[in-house]
Amino acid sequence: MPLVPRSLIRASLAAATLLLACASAQAQQPKPAAAATEQPALPVVRLIATGGTIAMKIDPVKHAPVPAISGEDLISTVPEISKVARIEVQNLSNVPSDYMDPDRWTQLAKAVNETLARPEVAGVIVSHGTDTLEETAWFIDLTLDSDKPVVLICAQRNASEKDFDGPRNLLNAARICVSPQAKKMGAMIVLNNQINAAREAVKTHTSDVETFKSGDYGFLGVADYDRVVFYRAPLRRQHVALKDAPHLPRVDIVPMYGGADGTFVRAALQAGAKGIVVQALGWGNMNPALFEAVKEAIGKGIPVVITTRVYNGRVLPNYGFQGGGKTLQEAGAIFGDNLSAQKARILLMLALQSTSNAQELQKLFDR
Repeated sequence: MPLVPRSLIRASLAAATLLLACASAQAQQPKPAAAATEQPALPVVRLIATGGTIAMKIDPVKHAPVPAISGEDLISTVPEISKVARIEVQNLSNVPSDYMDPDRWTQLAKAVNETLARPEVAGVIVSHGTDTLEETAWFIDLTLDSDKPVVLICAQRNASEKDFDGPRNLLNAARICVSPQAKKMGAMIVLNNQINAAREAVKTHTSDVETFKSGDYGFLGVADYDRVVFYRAPLRRQHVALKDAPHLPRVDIVPMYGGADGTFVRAALQAGAKGIVVQALGWGNMNPALFEAVKEAIGKGIPVVITTRVYNGRVLPNYGFQGGGKTLQEAGAIFGDNLSAQKARILLMLALQSTSNAQELQKLFDR
């Protein structure tokens, strides 16, 4: 058996000693706590993109804003959002909000409720145009099956403009979705750091970034730079479930104006309307010609809801002249409380899935 040189033996012993020393030192090192090595996962927030100015850029040929960017593109404008939540994106559509209709609302409501049913999801953001945002928000609020928040955002300036307001609104929406205070607040409209309740929010300016206001009731709260602060909660919330019918019942809006003659009420009936909303004057008044047309509709079993073109206040059966609120109540009309004509239409469409009884409908509008 050949002899091993002493120098090789000494080298092997030194290497083994070094390995044992390293292993011993490593074993004596204090192991970090699990909490220090495993950061808790951020909550999930889904962005459901539907279009609007927030998804538009200036077209080089048309020289005007057109749909151009996806939900992923919008998220990329706010890298810091990754520190707030894990963002998912669903591109449901990319259309101007002027194209929104009951079928699109139904599709969106189903997507929102399916998402919120997942335990790991904290809330949903809906990107949308400003023009019909208050209608979409109200539809979502009425059909919401969850206590988790839905934050609807938009932009008054498109993505080609230097002061594009979409990124700020998107980041604030994510912050609101993960705020514990946002639970049970329902659907909210968030623009320019201000939080509005779906029932009360209305677009008040064609181009100002502070366009959404809540009338006499004020904002729910604000998304300040340090934290989200709520000052009140929306108390007049209700739920009207979506049925499985392919389409919601048709409801038309008819305006009252000087010289209105009832033509549009009769046209709505001929077109197959299952309900009519009249945007009346003051407390809910109209002239004799429109009043006669309203009575015709009620006589045919078509519910008629009275609203007002005045921005603030409720409609009430006050005046006794022909076409005044008291005579409308006596004729069987339903009073839409403080809802705008467009929001009263949405509530009536959803309600007509189950009933056309005037007394039952009135109770629903009084809630």
